[in-house]
Amino acid sequence: MEETIRLTEDLIRFKSTHSNPSEIQRCANYIEEFFSANAIDYQRLNFQNYPSLLAVPRSGQFAVILMSHIDVVEGADALFEPRRQDGKLFGRGSIDDKYAAALSLVLLKEHLQRCRNRGGGQQDLPFGILITTDEEIGGANGAKKVLPLVKADFCIALDGGSVDKIVVKEKGILRLKLITEGKSAHGARPWLGENAIEKLIEDYRVIRTFFKDTLPDHWHRTINFSRVKAGASVNQVPDCAEALFDIRYTENDDVDALVEAIQGKINGRLVIEEKEPLFMGGESPYLDELLKIAAGTGTGFEHGASDARHLSQFGIKGIVWGADGDMSQHTAEEHVNIASVFKLYEVLDKYMDNLTAVVRGGVPPSTSNMEPKGGR
Repeated sequence: MEETIRLTEDLIRFKSTHSNPSEIQRCANYIEEFFSANAIDYQRLNFQNYPSLLAVPRSGQFAVILMSHIDVVEGADALFEPRRQDGKLFGRGSIDDKYAAALSLVLLKEHLQRCRNRGGGQQDLPFGILITTDEEIGGANGAKKVLPLVKADFCIALDGGSVDKIVVKEKGILRLKLITEGKSAHGARPWLGENAIEKLIEDYRVIRTFFKDTLPDHWHRTINFSRVKAGASVNQVPDCAEALFDIRYTENDDVDALVEAIQGKINGRLVIEEKEPLFMGGESPYLDELLKIAAGTGTGFEHGASDARHLSQFGIKGIVWGADGDMSQHTAEEHVNIASVFKLYEVLDKYMDNLTAVVRGGVPPSTSNMEPKGGR
């Protein structure tokens, strides 16, 4: 399992942010070299110059796809030099999400070798892996494009939760722009104009009334006033103002009705900039089996979003799961707890062994209902 940590360190050294597309390509090339060195069949799929790396059993329906990503958010140069301290691996992408890509690669290599030792090959694997490069910007050219090509019954998105909590639902995303218009005038004679910023503030106060819930677990819709653009000069009454809102919603919300209701109460104009579905994992025998193996692990939810939101539209059930990083994603102290990576690997290793037994026909009673839909 030490190989997983060393591989994570190598991946961290690539500054694979979206302001450095060449580094994303270089990081993908490095993974290709890993595949080639271990005689793993794979595909490199490119959509709008975003590479995705897919390594699956050669044909037919298979059981599980492990999904991760290697793109990261911006950070100081020092964050791209990994360091170990107090049982933690620090660096940009350490928890989000390069450890997961490394774990997937090592797990695939080890299980492929076991298949070969039995006289089989990649076609006998019960699982495959998908590594994308655009999760941090919505996954439109990664998971959303590649998942339709994946013939898996179940997905484990290694991009959230913790070893003690498997995520079975995540909030959806709604990003709104509010535009207010006024009338320009000289700043010394504001009574001759109509201030668009003041109108925007008035509208925002109304919008806030649609977000009053304060449940202890915060599983309700929320709003973040994240950006504002207005005014050309300090001595001029602004005639136009724009604001951006990041709204996260739950299965209890009708998003279209919400937007319509807000629009009916304000004077400005709302524009939907982005709308992404929420993730609802659903019940599955694959999840049931995983919970049996992962002693002490429960299920829960996350307020954030991941590429798992693309699963439902392609009929793939799944979960979001991962190692522990003490909520350090996107921070200057981003890290992953190394022991949690080892624990996650151990559970997934045993889980894949059980799935292999199903595929080969040596079916334990507890897993007999997990046979892949396509058969073997």
